[in-house]
Amino acid sequence: MYSKIDGIGLFFPENVYTNSDLQNDFPNLKVKDLTRLTGVESRHIASKNETSVDMGIHAAENLISKINIDKNSIDYLIFCSAGGDYITPASACIVHEKLGLQSNCGSVDINQGCTGFVHGYNLANGLISSGTAKSVLLITSEAISKTVHSKDKGNKAIFGDAAAATLISSSNKKHILSNFIFGTDGSKYDQIIIKHGRERYPLDEFAEDDFIDDMGTQRNHSKIYMNGSEVFNFSINKAPELIDNMLSDAFLKIDEIDHFVFHQSNRILLETLGKKLRIPEEKIVFELHENGNTVSSSIPIALIKSVEKGKLKEGDKVLVAAFGVGFSWGGFIMEW
Repeated sequence: MYSKIDGIGLFFPENVYTNSDLQNDFPNLKVKDLTRLTGVESRHIASKNETSVDMGIHAAENLISKINIDKNSIDYLIFCSAGGDYITPASACIVHEKLGLQSNCGSVDINQGCTGFVHGYNLANGLISSGTAKSVLLITSEAISKTVHSKDKGNKAIFGDAAAATLISSSNKKHILSNFIFGTDGSKYDQIIIKHGRERYPLDEFAEDDFIDDMGTQRNHSKIYMNGSEVFNFSINKAPELIDNMLSDAFLKIDEIDHFVFHQSNRILLETLGKKLRIPEEKIVFELHENGNTVSSSIPIALIKSVEKGKLKEGDKVLVAAFGVGFSWGGFIMEW
C-alpha cells in the first residue's frame, strides 16, 4: 500500500511582529539589508498562554473542517515539536483528547526541528506501508518565539510561530517517487541548541545569567542558540549530495522536477542552493515573507500555499529537502 497527502491545515497566531517592530526594538539594526538576506518581512508570535499544543489543535481543526474528515478514520497521530505542554505525558496524547479521536488511535511525539516534517512523513508512510495504519495525522507545531531571548536580534528577525496538520492516507497509486533519504552529523549537535532545561543541565541547578557571546549577542543557555554561519555552510555542503541521491534513486533529473520545496530557513540560503545546483529560480518555493522560519512547519506551509496560489498542481513532481538541528538532513521526491 502507498501513501499520499490528502490535505494540509494551518494555524498562525494572531500576534504579528513586523520588521518595523524589529527596527523599533533594535534602532541600530540595518533592517532593510537584513530583510534582503532573510526574506522575512513579518512573523506570527504566540501569545503568553498559547502553546505549540494549542496551535497544533487549531491547525488540525482547520484541516478537519476544510476537507470534512471523519475523525474516527484517523488511526495514528504524530505530533512533531521541540515544545509541548509538559515533559510527560506526550503532547500527542493531549492533542488526541482535545480533538476527540478514537481510542484505538496511536499517538506519539517526535522532536527533530527543521527536518521534522520529513521524518514525520517517513514514519507515516512506514505505518501505512506496513498495514499498521490507513490514515495518519501529522501535526508539526513550533512556538519557537518562546525560546528566543528578547535581546537576540538575529533569531527574532528569522523565526516565527506556526502549526500545520497534514493528513497522510493510504493510496493505490505510488506518490512517493524516491526513498526517504536521511543523514546526521551529531558532532555539530551544539550549533543549534537550547542547552539548559533538561536532565543534563536542570534549571534549578544552573543559573540563567545573561552573557554576550562572540557575535555580540546577549543571550543565556535557557534560550535558543544558533550558529548561523555553521548552519549555512552545513546546508550548502550537504544539499548537493542529498539531492543527487534522491534524483538518482527516483531515476529523475533536475529539469524533470516541477517544484523544489526546501525548509524555509532564509532567502539567501535558498537562493544560494538554487545557484549552486543550477535550479531555475521559478522552480524554488519561497514562503518566508509573512511567516519567517517556522521550523518543522515550514515545508507543509510552503506546499499548501503553493497549491492555494495555483502554482502546485496535481501530477507535479516535488522535491522536498530539509536541513537543521542535530545536525540532520532528509528529503524525498513525490508526485502531488
